[in-house]
Amino acid sequence: MSPREIREKLEACGVMPTPQRMEVAEILLEKPQHMAADQIIDLLREGGRKVSKATVYNTLNLFSERGLIRELSVDTSRKFYDSTTHPHHHFFNVDSGELQDIPDDQIHIAGLPPLPAGTERESVEVLIRVRGRKVVS
Repeated sequence: MSPREIREKLEACGVMPTPQRMEVAEILLEKPQHMAADQIIDLLREGGRKVSKATVYNTLNLFSERGLIRELSVDTSRKFYDSTTHPHHHFFNVDSGELQDIPDDQIHIAGLPPLPAGTERESVEVLIRVRGRKVVS
C-alpha cells in the first residue's frame, strides 16, 4: 500500500494522519500480517525513527477502535494486531508465537447460547491453540 493510499485509508476512518501514525500504518498495513506492538517498535527504531512505546500503543488502540486493524488477545499477557479486518479465525502456535489465519467459511458454529437480554451478537472469533507434537521414543 502506498503512502497516499495509507493516508486516504486513515482519513476515511476519521484518523488524522500524523507522521507517527503514518509510520506505524506503513509497517502494519503493508501486507496481511499479525504483529505485536514490540515488533512494530523494533522495526521503527531499526529504521532510525525515534518513537515512544506510548505513542505506538496509543496509535494501535486508535487504529483498532476505528476498524483499521483487529486486536487479538492470545493470552493475558500478549496482544497481536491484525491488518486483516474481515471476519476470520486463527490458529495460534504456543511454541512459536505465530498466528495463522483460518478463513471464516472453514469454521461452522452451531448451538450458541441465547444472548443476554438487550444485546445483539457483534462477532464470533475462534482461536485454536496448537503446539508441536511431542515425539515419544
